[in-house]
Amino acid sequence: MGLAAACAALFITTIVVAQTVPQLSGPAEKMGSVPAKPMPKWIVDDVRKMRAYPDQPPVIPHSIEGYQLSVNTNRCLSCHKREFTESSGAPMISVTHYMTREGQMLADVSPRRYFCTACHVPQADVNPLVENTFRDMSEMGVEHIGEQEH
Repeated sequence: MGLAAACAALFITTIVVAQTVPQLSGPAEKMGSVPAKPMPKWIVDDVRKMRAYPDQPPVIPHSIEGYQLSVNTNRCLSCHKREFTESSGAPMISVTHYMTREGQMLADVSPRRYFCTACHVPQADVNPLVENTFRDMSEMGVEHIGEQEH
């Protein structure tokens, strides 16, 4: 196939794909605008939520609006750090947050666990984008140790 034929085939393929592949997002016309969806209402009831799957990081059950989270400051730690939980009533962060990758315990929060919102997120009152099909092992007939009949 010559260069001209290859270019023509590429051009035709591009036109066909452009006509058959749906646009993922944005306005139909170039440089157009789309009205923004209203901001979701945050769930701020301070109630601990059931985790959706094992080892899921706990979600944040309160507002974090205005919280400073930078290299120099972490507002979350003012309540959730081990030495502040008695006076704040907040649950203590996991001991795993005080460990290095190699499992060595540290006196302070590990730098790799310092930016809480990398794993922990506040919840909004919205419909899920994807259905959660997770089933707990107890729902699948697996018994916990100690529940077996003797």
